[in-house]
Amino acid sequence: MKVVAFSGSARKNGNTAILVRQSFTELEKAGIETELVQLAGERVRGCIACFQCWQTKDGTCAVKDDCINDCIQKMRVADGIILASPTYFADITSEIKALIDRAGMVARANDHMFRRKIGAGIIAVRRGGAIHAFDSLNHFFLISQMIIPGSLYWNIGIGREIGEVEQDAEGMQTMQVLGENMAWLLSKISS
Repeated sequence: MKVVAFSGSARKNGNTAILVRQSFTELEKAGIETELVQLAGERVRGCIACFQCWQTKDGTCAVKDDCINDCIQKMRVADGIILASPTYFADITSEIKALIDRAGMVARANDHMFRRKIGAGIIAVRRGGAIHAFDSLNHFFLISQMIIPGSLYWNIGIGREIGEVEQDAEGMQTMQVLGENMAWLLSKISS
């Protein structure tokens, strides 16, 4: 089994990645392979509404000049998908939004290829707007017919400077329990 996570943070190995890695600890303890894809530094664009994915039905997006098709393929073969983002103006980053829009359209055009996979969102936040950002991620999972595990609280970690989320004990514990619950759910689905 494998869980792939995508961090939409502009800061590589920042608070968003720290939160993801906290959830990975529990997944790895359960023998689940993990991979973190960080979109920091990547130039990605949103969906161009060409609908070529509905014509080709080959599991790819017609836009070929960025990393999104590689991300879609990683999502396609994974059993679980984590989307993680810092909070930018009370929402997710444009990089994660581009991934959602393009992967979501390709998935729908290809027999809902993410259906019944496990999906979880993780949000890093300095102060406000986290719930709206968290909802944006969950809307993708729900419309993709994915299964969302819960945790002790919303999957949010508080901190601004790199590493500050590690001081958010409740946030770090929430990520740990999220990893535990994802691992449990993956084991139940695979049996």
